[in-house]
Amino acid sequence: MIGYAFCGSFCTHKQSVVQMKKLNEKGIKILPIMSENVYNTDTRFGTATELINIVEETVGNKTIHSIVEAEPLGPKIKLDALIIAPCTGNTLAKIARGITDTTVTMAAKAHLRSDRPTIIALCSNDALSANLQNISILLERKNVFFVPMKQDDPTNKPHSLVADFNKLEQTYELALKYKQLQPLFQ
Repeated sequence: MIGYAFCGSFCTHKQSVVQMKKLNEKGIKILPIMSENVYNTDTRFGTATELINIVEETVGNKTIHSIVEAEPLGPKIKLDALIIAPCTGNTLAKIARGITDTTVTMAAKAHLRSDRPTIIALCSNDALSANLQNISILLERKNVFFVPMKQDDPTNKPHSLVADFNKLEQTYELALKYKQLQPLFQ
């Protein structure tokens, strides 16, 4: 079983759900995880209830959406891998700095202590500025793997990076072998 976590890059949720469905169709059991913001926030991209229903109906499991529910991941609930897709810059920074104050950061902390792969599909408007150091920290951390990413709009958003969701499955497969898919930056 893998954990599949959603953070608040709401404009990329549909792309992430497509990839989650592909993994599910391959027979991979998925435990969905959502940040508090994702679980409770309606946006112009859809309602929280719609996303929760799609995810839970697809994978057949209830969504973990609190720190208390996420804490057993790792020691008691052993996941083969944890995918965070999308991972916001805020969550990335917290994981890099060991801050555990949300469902997703607790899931990452709990999972990483079991020495199993964590796959990050970063979607951040400040990846090439305020979060560049955090990317570097996590590139050096054992068992953390990134979905290859690119600038989505270099002219209007020169600091933004977005994961190539079409490479999520391949990143996951290599991460199970403890290898990083290359090239990382497209």
